Amino acid sequence: MSASPSPAILWFRNDLRLADNPALHAASEGEVLPVYVLDDAAAGRWAAGGAGRWWLHYSLEALAAALKEKGAELLLLRGEAATLIPQLAQKIGASAVHACSLIAPWARERDAAIAKAMEQAGGELVLHNPFLTTPEAIRTGQGKPYSVYTPFANAVMKLGDPPPAIPAPKRLDGVKPPVKGETLAQLGLLPSKPVPDWAAAFNEMWEPGEAGAHRQLDRFLEDALADYPAGRNRPGEDGSSRLSPHLHWGEVSPRQVWHAVRQRKAPATATDTYLKEIVWREFSHSILWHQPELPDKPLHAEYGHFPYRRDPKAQKAWQQGRTGYPIVDAGMRQLWQHGWMHNRVRMIVASVFIKHLLQPWQDGEAWFWDTLVDADLGNNSFNWQWVAGCGADASPFFRVFNPVLQGEKFDADGAYVRTFVPELAKLPDRWLHRPWEAPADVLRGAGVTLGRDYPEPIIDHATGRARALEALATMKAQAAKGMPAEAERG
Repeated sequence: MSASPSPAILWFRNDLRLADNPALHAASEGEVLPVYVLDDAAAGRWAAGGAGRWWLHYSLEALAAALKEKGAELLLLRGEAATLIPQLAQKIGASAVHACSLIAPWARERDAAIAKAMEQAGGELVLHNPFLTTPEAIRTGQGKPYSVYTPFANAVMKLGDPPPAIPAPKRLDGVKPPVKGETLAQLGLLPSKPVPDWAAAFNEMWEPGEAGAHRQLDRFLEDALADYPAGRNRPGEDGSSRLSPHLHWGEVSPRQVWHAVRQRKAPATATDTYLKEIVWREFSHSILWHQPELPDKPLHAEYGHFPYRRDPKAQKAWQQGRTGYPIVDAGMRQLWQHGWMHNRVRMIVASVFIKHLLQPWQDGEAWFWDTLVDADLGNNSFNWQWVAGCGADASPFFRVFNPVLQGEKFDADGAYVRTFVPELAKLPDRWLHRPWEAPADVLRGAGVTLGRDYPEPIIDHATGRARALEALATMKAQAAKGMPAEAERG
């Protein structure tokens, strides 16, 4: 008669689900103790921001309930996981800690420390892959990591469909926690009083948790997948999947989404277009894995010379949705109200921030990190560098979006702007994206007084574009002379 396996610790991180969770699958072969550690010290400035913490609260609540139904209790801890996890393993006699891999540099350093501590105690930290691929798996013909998206995507697509998803276990043999943990309320993840509840509208928009993720996936497949190639570019419609926060927090896995999309009867162009967005996410993670400086430094060193002009007043106007460009202001207000912004608009607002206003992309990255429920270190830093022209496979800096034309192209009927910038709602479509050009009688009829009800543009587009190109030329000149790069400019 073989001996039963020793208990195992299941360490939840950004994999807050039961189905298709390889770490859970491995740990549940015997007795298992599920644990989540809020480790802000290790994450430092990349600890979850305000919006992310709101999501985490409700996702942990849903996870704890799901685990309880299966027979296990989720232990919540706060502190340094590098100390707490090995201690916990020793207390219950666990020879293995199972967790899903993380990409963030700080998390990889922490995992290395825990793996060493477990090994010294005669155990092991077993990391499982939660992605479609692994960062080490997709290589060029020369054996190097890809730095351009299209060949990376082609390589991933050639692999074919990923393996089938693993079903959730029917039952778990839970270990009674050996220590008293924190309550969810004690973790303090929600906005605290007397601060106004800036997340008041989040509950109307989102349903965190594994069940909510699958309901959102079903809605997307039913209502939006077929028209996705066009619908994803219209922010006034519900044409995107809105799965990004569920994917970031691991409430649904990439391969669950992949198979669900594949199995849906939809035009091949729609299916492939959406799946390549999942691959874009994998690409950003691959870049972060191989370039751990991605969140802080431009991947193209010459951009260290870029003459940014940090301006708190301009940044505040941008953050509050008061730039005078309706499509930009609608996006920034959507971000504040819902903790999320349409992807097309994310590119527009980032372009205005960096190029029109000459603000450091790291400052925009930090604001998104705090206000997005789907803030993901790989995606967020990669996409900001993409817009800034300094990252992998980046958009050329000299392509400066015209926020007026972008609004007229992607929000032609004004549905998006009228939703989030209601003071302009009565303006005719012709003037909605350029209210400063509207005749005085049209403005009066719409109840708009520029400078009072809605601001004039913070900078004229032509002036902003010219200034951006001048800054680009200055950067190139300084880089050519070999001048030392400036970390920041006041």
